[in-house]
Amino acid sequence: MPLPTATRSLSAKLLVLTVLFVMLAEVLIYTPSIARFRLTYLQERLSAAHLAALAVEAAPDRMVTKELEAKLLAHVGAHAVDLVQPDSRVYMLSRSMPPQVDVVVDLRGAGVVELIADAFMALTQRQNRVLRVIDRSPKDMAQRVEIVMDERPMVVAMLDYSERILVLSVVISLITAGLVFLALVVMLVRPMRRLTESMVAFRRDPEHAEPTFAPDPRRDEIGVAQRELIAMQDALGTALRQRERLAALGTAVAKINHDLRGILSTAALLSERLAESTDPEVQRVTPRLMGAIDRAVDLCGQTLSYTQDGVLPLRRARVDLAALAEEAGVDVASSLRTEAAWVSRVPPGLTLSADGDQLVRALANLGRNAVQAGADSVTVEVLRTDGKLVLTVADNGPGLPPRARENLFQPFAVSARAGGTGLGLAIAREIARAHGGDLRLVESTGSGTVFALELPVE
Repeated sequence: MPLPTATRSLSAKLLVLTVLFVMLAEVLIYTPSIARFRLTYLQERLSAAHLAALAVEAAPDRMVTKELEAKLLAHVGAHAVDLVQPDSRVYMLSRSMPPQVDVVVDLRGAGVVELIADAFMALTQRQNRVLRVIDRSPKDMAQRVEIVMDERPMVVAMLDYSERILVLSVVISLITAGLVFLALVVMLVRPMRRLTESMVAFRRDPEHAEPTFAPDPRRDEIGVAQRELIAMQDALGTALRQRERLAALGTAVAKINHDLRGILSTAALLSERLAESTDPEVQRVTPRLMGAIDRAVDLCGQTLSYTQDGVLPLRRARVDLAALAEEAGVDVASSLRTEAAWVSRVPPGLTLSADGDQLVRALANLGRNAVQAGADSVTVEVLRTDGKLVLTVADNGPGLPPRARENLFQPFAVSARAGGTGLGLAIAREIARAHGGDLRLVESTGSGTVFALELPVE
């Protein structure tokens, strides 16, 4: 799979997202800012109106000339000014014909949401509106100031302020995005790209691929990921190379086993003829010879079955478990020529949907392992628990050594007896799992070992 292009790379996405997030932050800052700008603008007009109204109090007979009144109103930027004193005296400045009021703006007790909504409402107006603004005087909170003013000059000032904020936001966004982008490229994007290239190269040739980078000494998640990736690639490469060798070895073993079984079969036939000899020495060694040949044939059969079976094909049918347990005992006795006791406590009439031949094979493997390990008695019982049927195979042998427990169910690992391969347990577990169950070790002490063959009840 090719690496992504520059426009679709992680770097490009990070750059775009950084710009968008910074712009979003600026919008969130701008929203209360424009409302605050409008409030400040109106309060400045009210403050100027308060000072202008005081000129009325200082004038003789509290009357000002029309020229002074016009200058004061022009300074305030209003059509009319009313200053209400605590003693209810009112000082007024007004043009001869003030325009009709379109909107009353009462700033007393106005909340943040209301101020923001009014600010954006003002920005959307295309025509001038006449406002009547009412609030406590910024110069003296005990006095109330009311002014009648045009909205358009304030909107022009708000638009100019918004333009400055927009330019500043773009500049901040670009600078912030650039710095964040460079930091992310150095800290994340480049290391991730090296990881990606290494994974792509490993996927192309996992058995011979070499790491395409040296891990950084950093101790964060990226450093851990780099070191773990290299360790994983080394482990997988080694495992794949070993698997290739084992596959070739397995093919060779299968071929050798096929030929070796033919040779051993011939030797077994000749050994049976030796048993007819009257020579005492021949009579003495023949059973041992035939036992060795039988064990060799059995080893070859188990090895060949393990390498060729794969997923076990099951031929399910209703089978009698008591009959299967008895058949497994006969199989153990005939294959090992042993007189070890095989005790089946499975009640007759208990049936299960399963592959009878495979279950006999699993039970026989467990029995042979027990007898070959030194047991002279094997007992098979059945239990029901949690919707499962459990066949327990218990023996009175010496128990499993610690090293054998560590490698339980692993073929060709350390076995419980000299010359063992561990295939019997591995095959028995495969049979149990093919049926949807499992094989587990219940206990193993100096007085015996117990295995549990769990099977689902259907």
